[in-house]
Amino acid sequence: MASAAEEPSTTTHAPACTATSSSGSGAFFDLRPDMAVHPDKSKSHKGSVTKDYHAKGYDYGKNFTLNICGPVVDPVTDVIGLKKEQWANVSAYYMSYGNIYSIGSSSMELTSRGSKLFLQYTGGSPCTPKSRKESRAAAKSGAGSAKTQPHEIETMEKGDDKAPVQRKSATISFHCDLNPGNAQAAISFVNTPDDCAYFFEARSVHACGHAEPHKPGSVGPGSVFGIILLVAVLVYALGGVFYNRTVTHARGWRQLPNYSLWAGIWNFVSDMFVILCSSCTRCLPSRRGYSALNSNAHSRNRNSDAENRLIDQLDEEWDD
Repeated sequence: MASAAEEPSTTTHAPACTATSSSGSGAFFDLRPDMAVHPDKSKSHKGSVTKDYHAKGYDYGKNFTLNICGPVVDPVTDVIGLKKEQWANVSAYYMSYGNIYSIGSSSMELTSRGSKLFLQYTGGSPCTPKSRKESRAAAKSGAGSAKTQPHEIETMEKGDDKAPVQRKSATISFHCDLNPGNAQAAISFVNTPDDCAYFFEARSVHACGHAEPHKPGSVGPGSVFGIILLVAVLVYALGGVFYNRTVTHARGWRQLPNYSLWAGIWNFVSDMFVILCSSCTRCLPSRRGYSALNSNAHSRNRNSDAENRLIDQLDEEWDD
């Protein structure tokens, strides 16, 4: 069993904060542009989210601060029920009477279940049972009895960190926002049935399914078209050669399919090349060509003069 557990998995996972629809439609979701990042003066953050998301609790009495696929940008300290090294991983929290309660640590595992897309944060502050909520703390705060409070003060008794406790969690359900003008996602609080699991709804243009981008090292549409074209050419050439050799008993270059057509095209291209080269050669000036023409003209003149003298000499001898 141990060896089987240690064997590496060959399953390829989608990049962090992305998901492919499990409904079989092939839709791809990428929420990385919605993740708030810490502003860096040395880098340009044009179009990036640099502030945390906020959601009002309204009648719940608490407001929430969240981030998508990452810890909150503004760091938090003294988080109830978490160790100091865990404070930097808080992705969602709320404040109650000066105390910070985490409702989940950072997670980039975006999940698609059917037509639903959601992100879940776990490992928040411990859930305090209602039997352990102190009404005395509310009375000391001067805000009245615990029953009149929209959300009672949560306290942890000594030894709670030793006993196994349930921790707060947050689930964000994403919905497609068809308005392209909303560049930033909007998160709203939905409900919490037990002050332990919190549910939110987020609308974003990046939650709309689209085609998955080409991955480096994988076969893209251009490569697929090239492979199909190469296979078609090979089938045409090899099938034509086989037919001409076995049926028409052709030999040599005539085994190629449509040999007369390709030979005619080749002859046409060769003739056009020769014509173009000859035209270009005639257009080029050449001193040697002019000197040759001049020498030929002089030689013709000399030959005609010699012939005239010979004729004159014969006429004179004939007269004598």
